[in-house]
Amino acid sequence: MQIHIHRDGKTAGPYSLEQVRQMLATGQVQANDLAHHAGLASWTLLSQVLSAVTPPPIPTAPAASASRDDGPRDMEFAVECRPDFAFLTVQVPAGQTLKVEASAMATMSSNMVMKTKMRGGLSRFLTGESLFLNEFTAGGGPGEIGIAPGSPGDLEHVHLNGDTIFLQSSGFVASGMGVQVDSKWQGFKGFFSGEALFLIRCTGQGDLWFNTFGAMIPIDVTGDYVVDTGHIVAFTEGLQYEIGRIGGLKSLFFSGEGLVCRFRGQGRVWIQTRQLPSFAWWTYPFRPTKD
Repeated sequence: MQIHIHRDGKTAGPYSLEQVRQMLATGQVQANDLAHHAGLASWTLLSQVLSAVTPPPIPTAPAASASRDDGPRDMEFAVECRPDFAFLTVQVPAGQTLKVEASAMATMSSNMVMKTKMRGGLSRFLTGESLFLNEFTAGGGPGEIGIAPGSPGDLEHVHLNGDTIFLQSSGFVASGMGVQVDSKWQGFKGFFSGEALFLIRCTGQGDLWFNTFGAMIPIDVTGDYVVDTGHIVAFTEGLQYEIGRIGGLKSLFFSGEGLVCRFRGQGRVWIQTRQLPSFAWWTYPFRPTKD
């Protein structure tokens, strides 16, 4: 591109684009001088000519946001294929042990040693969970284990430091040996909610992984918050809760909205974007039928 400059009643040039930029930088020409090049119908301010041929600056890249898996941990791990089919891979240090829900192990290194132990007795049986947990120990060096939860959905990691989290009855996936996994009676809250009568109570020190049906969203609660009972995955101990309905009896039976959990206090709730009963009803019309 060859550019002519009209300044102080005189026309000079042509100059190359690079020459014009250098002249502008050294003050030989001004941005409000007139300029012209082939293709322009009339003389135009030099600043407009340059802006038309100068590409916009590359925007500054945004700062990298912290991964949801960044934070305290005892064992290194990775979660792949989220949020639909989350798959957990844990690096187990030599001599250490990982507790894993029964039938969830998908892959492991050859030095991992498995033992099966009964956990929770009758209370764990009533949650709908297996009576057994498998313990995988890395023998003779560090090991690796791949874990595939039963339901298609997301997976979350929390590092407990003496605090407590309550999980839905099918939510537990794995934990370090410092985490105690017990069942907690919900009393009539659970009975009237239509949900399991027990929650899984996880407390102690160490890594904890839990899963969901669908994607998972953490919500920090301060004050009051309402969640449909079928969408609750987990919540922290600092939250009080009670089961209730939204609307009258007609809404309860005909609105398609069931009972809700009203949380109060300060803490965190994890919710799932789908619930299994609703999905089952959605598939119902497509079931095979006999003539």
